[in-house]
Amino acid sequence: MKSRTKYSIKNIKYSLIGQLINIVTIFVSRIIFIKILSAEYLGLSNLFTNILTILSLTEMGFTTAMSYQLYKPISENNKNSIKTLLSYYRKIYNLIGISIIILGLLTLKVYPFFMQEIPDIKNLDVIYLLFVFNSAVSYFYSYKRLLVVSDQQKYIDTFYKYLTFLIQNILQIIILYLTHNYILFLVIQIISTLFYNILVSIKANKLYPYLKDKKINKISEKEKNEIKYNVKSMFFHKFGGIVLNSSDNIIISKYLGLFINGLYSNYYLIISSLNSIITQLFSSLVASIGNLNTTNDKSKMTDIFEKIFFANFIIYNICCCCLLNLFNPFIRLWLGEKYLLSNFTVIILVINFYVFGMRRSMMSFREATGNYHKDRFSPVVEAIINIFVSILFVKKFGVSGVFMGTIISSLCTNFWLEPLIVSKKSLTITLKNYFIKYFNYLIVLILSTTFSYYICTFISVSPIIALLLKALISVLIPILFIVIIYRKDNSMIYYKNFIKKILKIK
Repeated sequence: MKSRTKYSIKNIKYSLIGQLINIVTIFVSRIIFIKILSAEYLGLSNLFTNILTILSLTEMGFTTAMSYQLYKPISENNKNSIKTLLSYYRKIYNLIGISIIILGLLTLKVYPFFMQEIPDIKNLDVIYLLFVFNSAVSYFYSYKRLLVVSDQQKYIDTFYKYLTFLIQNILQIIILYLTHNYILFLVIQIISTLFYNILVSIKANKLYPYLKDKKINKISEKEKNEIKYNVKSMFFHKFGGIVLNSSDNIIISKYLGLFINGLYSNYYLIISSLNSIITQLFSSLVASIGNLNTTNDKSKMTDIFEKIFFANFIIYNICCCCLLNLFNPFIRLWLGEKYLLSNFTVIILVINFYVFGMRRSMMSFREATGNYHKDRFSPVVEAIINIFVSILFVKKFGVSGVFMGTIISSLCTNFWLEPLIVSKKSLTITLKNYFIKYFNYLIVLILSTTFSYYICTFISVSPIIALLLKALISVLIPILFIVIIYRKDNSMIYYKNFIKKILKIK
């Protein structure tokens, strides 16, 4: 049996390769999309995606809660229990998919309310319904994916996900180029989503032949109650997270219009691409952390947390330097001057990216250890604060004001509440020591980003060479600061030895 570390490394490797292919594909297709259609179509896509994300609240956090429920029977190789749980999950997922279709039909005449003005785009209702069906089919045939991912084999899911996404984008580019038809573009997306789920389901049957056995025990009331308890707790996290993330785009569409939302969508594409890579990294670790949690070894859990938290800081330090220095130069080179947002907006977006990003370690441990209940209301409070402050600030600061609201809402709630609960229940680290380390990392981030930004101001060459030089500086400066300041840190020593081991350096 492979170790947790080997599984994590394999999951991360596949995730990184897949996401890099994904990013290149998205950026190429975005150029063609804008040339053939317009920024308003981007804004429309962003708006509908976020409305459907809110409708997916019918999922209620089942996926996370059910993954947690699978860790124990997987570690014990209890095949009967796994079959029972998956049978129950299949029924829940089918119900969720049907519920999204019904809700989509009921809200067909509601979506115009979230637009500043109705765009001159034909067949808006049909386009909206296609988004609805794409969201719904993502739940059909997908329940077996939970087993694959929970069994620390996320790399399998990653392979099929990005393979189908690559084929989807190639077909969409061809269709868009030949027909200029956005509806056919969306139909291909729906077929691809369903095809991906079927492929993973077939692979799961091969990996776990016992899933084909029709003799399945009925789920016990105890297991049902455990799932319901976790779902009730997780629902508020799901609700808060979805409203928090989706409300920003909806507020931009409502108060600033689809065109501005379209401009922001290009920045969001870069941020979401980075977040996708980082999410893959952390989600690849969740199953391993959950597996370790079954041993109830808090000292080992704390040791792992500190190493992951340090890696979390390194990743976001480098990413923030790159975003600050490369955002506008890249957009200018990629799409043109008319698609730029202000430098002030870029700074706010980077701050928001960092504030959320540095929560990832705690979020991963909360998810893996099932700590959803005690802070279940905080995401709802966070979402309410975000909507109120964002609407208040958008009138004065535009796009920047929306994300000021997001930053303020996070600092008021989960920024301090997540570490309070996770550290108390699952770790030996104190809240005081956590925040000492957090603000220590923050100071180093400010120093490295400021220094790299200052050096980049002296670069005055051709746009492509300037972008490459700024990228090099944005990566090297934070690494240099980290190596010098943390050279004697235990986590730094661990990663240094880990890299040597991988490269087989004596």
